[in-house]
Amino acid sequence: MSHKICVITGTRAEYGLLSLLMKGIQDKPDLTLQVIATGMHLSPEFGLTYLEIENDGFVIDRKIEMLISSDTYVGIAKSMGLGLICFADALNELKPDLIVVLGDRFEIFSAVVASFVARIPVAHMHGGELTEGAFDDALRHSITKMSQLHFVATEEYRQRVIQLGEQPDRVFLVGGLGVDSIKSQKLLDRAALEDSLDFMLGPKNLLITFHPVTLEIATAAEQMAELLASLAELQETHLIFTMPNADTDGRVLIEMVNHFVSQHSNACAFASLGQLRYLSTIAHVDGVVGNSSSGLAEVPSFRKGTINIGDRQRGRLQAASVINCKPSRKSISSAIDKLYSLEFQKDLSKVTNPYGEGGAIKKIIDIISNYTFDETVKKFFHDIIASNSDLK
Repeated sequence: MSHKICVITGTRAEYGLLSLLMKGIQDKPDLTLQVIATGMHLSPEFGLTYLEIENDGFVIDRKIEMLISSDTYVGIAKSMGLGLICFADALNELKPDLIVVLGDRFEIFSAVVASFVARIPVAHMHGGELTEGAFDDALRHSITKMSQLHFVATEEYRQRVIQLGEQPDRVFLVGGLGVDSIKSQKLLDRAALEDSLDFMLGPKNLLITFHPVTLEIATAAEQMAELLASLAELQETHLIFTMPNADTDGRVLIEMVNHFVSQHSNACAFASLGQLRYLSTIAHVDGVVGNSSSGLAEVPSFRKGTINIGDRQRGRLQAASVINCKPSRKSISSAIDKLYSLEFQKDLSKVTNPYGEGGAIKKIIDIISNYTFDETVKKFFHDIIASNSDLK
């Protein structure tokens, strides 16, 4: 009997991590892949990235429109409510045996709530992580409590999921999915990348992604202004921007990036690079700048430096290639100077990625393939009473 595994994706970055897993599920004779695309995938403003999913050969079983034309906290809350209604209908029609989700986005939270109420088990990727500067942190932990299977990137994160009361035999240490994506890609060379981007790389190059810090009030535009002021001072440096997510105050940041690019011939911006171009860009730039989780989880595998601005990723495990700085012009400029310093560049050759060396996809598929689908979704809270030895 073939079991229906429904993968739900709402953003370009998330799909980039899930695509290999989707292919693996599709290739298993005893599993049937279902795909739901939602959120930013369906928005022209964010590049209509559902087309990338289809171009990769996947059939999208349902497209769930849930983003409304507002990035205020009221708009985000209404989008979550709309998503919950639409996911309830989609899951009732598709009747999956298991849904697979990754991370901490509000779109995914709505999907998991609908699945939980429908008594459909959930497999959650990348739980147990911390991003203390964004409300994604609370959403991620909430998703953990509604999930039956947990696939985590590090032992520290495994312990944290268990600390949340999850049964240790349901929490699997597999490593980061992004490392598998990097190892599976044949990246573009410099000339092919320049042709694909329609943008020439310079003597120095930086990739920039800056998302709103959703737990801080009225600071998104101020922080972006400080970042852009620092970047404007750079000499002989070409700048490649990827746009922020559809979070609270995201649109004002998009406007600021577009204005900056219109005033600087050494800069370009993309709603979505796609996985191949994104990873290829990392391979050819000197470092990445911003506050994206990719700078901590994937970039260290390239032995490139990451400038991590502000508190959005506070709490995540970091490689030695990460330079933390405050969201101020002076602090960002100092971090860029450090990135280009001979001592820092020399030490990059010794960097190891705390999120593993690959192999997560195979481990996850093997576990899902052997999952007993007639098990109840009822869970028992795992109390930690005596010592950490109970977790082993």
